Amino acid sequence: MSTLLLRHADLLVTMDDERRQIADGGLYAENGVITQVGPTAALPASADTVIDARGRIIIPGLINTHHHLYQSLTRAVPGTQDAGLFDWLKVLYPIWARLTPEAVYVSAKLGLAELMLSGCTTSSDHLYLYPNGSRIDDEIQAADELGVRFHAARGSMSLGESQGGLPPDSVCEDEDAILADCRRAIETFHQADRYGMIRIVVAPCSPFSVTPDLMRQSAALARSYGVRLHTHLAETLDEERFCLAEFGRRPAEYAEDLDWLGDDVWHAHAVHINSQEIDLFAHTGTGVCHCPSSNMRLGSGIAPVKAYRKAGVKVSLGVDGSASNDSGHLMAEVRQAMLLQRVMGDPAGLTAEQALWLGTRGGALNLGRDDVGCLAPGMAADFAAFRLDTIDTAGALHDPLAAIVFCAPQKADLLVVNGKVRIQDGRFVDLDPAPLIKRHNAISLRLVRGE
Repeated sequence: MSTLLLRHADLLVTMDDERRQIADGGLYAENGVITQVGPTAALPASADTVIDARGRIIIPGLINTHHHLYQSLTRAVPGTQDAGLFDWLKVLYPIWARLTPEAVYVSAKLGLAELMLSGCTTSSDHLYLYPNGSRIDDEIQAADELGVRFHAARGSMSLGESQGGLPPDSVCEDEDAILADCRRAIETFHQADRYGMIRIVVAPCSPFSVTPDLMRQSAALARSYGVRLHTHLAETLDEERFCLAEFGRRPAEYAEDLDWLGDDVWHAHAVHINSQEIDLFAHTGTGVCHCPSSNMRLGSGIAPVKAYRKAGVKVSLGVDGSASNDSGHLMAEVRQAMLLQRVMGDPAGLTAEQALWLGTRGGALNLGRDDVGCLAPGMAADFAAFRLDTIDTAGALHDPLAAIVFCAPQKADLLVVNGKVRIQDGRFVDLDPAPLIKRHNAISLRLVRGE
């Protein structure tokens, strides 16, 4: 049996049901599972691994519920920097059509490492195009090597330009092949037991890139295996107009027609949603992933997070693709979510603690996990530490939790996943980022230049 003891944290934020915050706090874990949480004086005195957390705040590992890791290869591409979603996609689709298995693997490893440095211990990723032999396996390999919890969303596109869709035909797949590969991925990789490191999600890309039949078959397939469902929904007004013109339904109404509402579904963005649709989400248990930086970057709008929370809709956070955010810093999204709900005039629209809740417990709820998202006995030993003795937080130590949300987003000083130290003193314990960055940049230049 392996044991881990964390002690003397200036503040330990549990995010448990009582929302306890423990001064001089700590935790004790056995085989990657927390058995005790409390003041340091009440914990065991020794363990195989002992971490002194003085000068730090400890939080549950952040949970990212929407991303496109491959897009880290196409950040800030000319022609996309000032474009809305549909024009942005038209520039990038031909570039992404040149992806290879190596490009998917390397971008996933770099993107996940970036997330980990921001305090993230669990991430979903939505990979919806598979050119040149790429597979979801390429991302799963990267996650396994890094030791991060990973929900691999096997995405798809089948409705190409020749059929009235947005993506070029070259990045679309045959629908029978899509469903067959979803089955293969679930049967090969999905770990349904508590504390599972890899899980599979069925995730057609969006209403404008797949057919209604594929949406319905994907939902049925996912439910036959007991896995979760994810897609983009109501991100832009263009999408709303598309759904009204093509299907005679608003996006959320269309999702209901396709069996894409329920407590096993979470939608990315859900910006353009009216009050009736909010009530529909709440009634059906459907979740929403808020992507504040991406929505601002593309001019998509402001998701009604305050209204979602009031209605009881499950809300989590996502960094979204690194070509629509250009960053994979999940703590920055916690801060942006807080600020964006205030910008229309309510300075109490979302508090620092509420924003952090979305990035932890909210993520666990949308991913269907009861083993991560808070620090309590029986939960996975997944947590992050941030230093409180830096220039960034100077003058804010009267409230350490507020300090790490209100002040400039920092990198994690310590990251533990499944009871194993992955980052210590701000550095990976078993990864040298320099060769990975060099390899990633070389692939990025080739892709964008078409070489």
